[in-house]
Amino acid sequence: MRQSNRLAHRMNSKTIKLVDVSGNPIVREEIEIKQTNHKFLFGSGIFDVIDVANKNVSANRLAFQEAKVEKFLDVFNAATLPFYWGMFEPEKGKPRTKELKEAAQWLKERNVTVKGHPLCWHTLTAPWLLDMSNEEILEAQFARIERDVLDFKGLIDMWDVINEVVIMPIFDKYDNGITRISKDLGRVGIIKEMFAKTREINPGATLLLNDFNTTINYEILIDGCLNAGIQIDAIGIQSHQHQGYWGREKLEEVLERFSQFGLPLHFTENTLPSGHIMPAEIVDLNDYQIPEWPSTPEFEERQAKEVEEMYSILFEHPLVESITNWSFSDDGAWLGAPAGFIRKDNSPKPAYEVLKKLIKGDWYTNITTKTDDAGMVSIEGFLGDYEILYGGKKVNFKLDKDTDTEQVVL
Repeated sequence: MRQSNRLAHRMNSKTIKLVDVSGNPIVREEIEIKQTNHKFLFGSGIFDVIDVANKNVSANRLAFQEAKVEKFLDVFNAATLPFYWGMFEPEKGKPRTKELKEAAQWLKERNVTVKGHPLCWHTLTAPWLLDMSNEEILEAQFARIERDVLDFKGLIDMWDVINEVVIMPIFDKYDNGITRISKDLGRVGIIKEMFAKTREINPGATLLLNDFNTTINYEILIDGCLNAGIQIDAIGIQSHQHQGYWGREKLEEVLERFSQFGLPLHFTENTLPSGHIMPAEIVDLNDYQIPEWPSTPEFEERQAKEVEEMYSILFEHPLVESITNWSFSDDGAWLGAPAGFIRKDNSPKPAYEVLKKLIKGDWYTNITTKTDDAGMVSIEGFLGDYEILYGGKKVNFKLDKDTDTEQVVL
């Protein structure tokens, strides 16, 4: 397979020795090698899985949701599930653990990496925190992390630990418990506390700091965290582009600035609408409330071109490990924006087809080859999970950064 040098970091070569159950090499035989999953995380917010896994909706709605999720599984290998405290535990002591566990288990069984979003955030936080003192709020937040991270350990081992801290202490839309304690602790202080508690409960988890603010303020915050000894596993960058595509120049500029830390970059919340662009004068995206925001053929073509360019730029960058589209479907999308890859009726948009071609075509490895006289075969392909098929048998292996020869029994 010949690929651009720009994707060399996404690939590797490996030599495999094929033997039969008696240990004899399988020589000069034709075999198939098929990639079954990417190491890179191509994700989406897919809250619809909660309905599918729990079967807690009408039969018609369930069939609709199942068809939607099948389209998701055809392309994506990573999913974000909602842990907004005010929705997850609207009444103190009664979390939606069972529903979310069913959804996480359902996804894991289908080889989808699941991330929880978020453990700590001032927006959509539990309203009952307002009845507490700041000391009690902090203890409740610690208890929330301990309970949920432990409950989901093994199902969810990736978390947006704390969300949008740049604005957290100065958030003034409404009073909330998390802004109160962030004023006491400071930005770096509250991040340090939340990361330490999460790390304590699940030492092997991948922990993200996540923000929509891509200015120097976020850079300063990250720098302060690292100087304070906080172990951030990945930098989360939100890229909601309701007001227009960033374009190559801004995207590369953001990548360059946040690459200075040498940490993995996750584009955690990506939005590219297939409808009109939100007016530039809107400061808070949440303030744009309109009765209908249609997806149109003209703007769907624009979305497809933007998706193709943006994903290609990010996939080529060596520090980017994950891209998550925030809304898989226009059905129930944030702000009502037509930002999904499929329409409200579950039909795929051009962006879906473009992305499927990239992820499962251009960036996938499927080959038919022959073993040599020693039963050896060499493969060059994209990093990820594979299967070898020969004589009606199938064996799985991984292609990662190691180059050791692997023996496979067929």
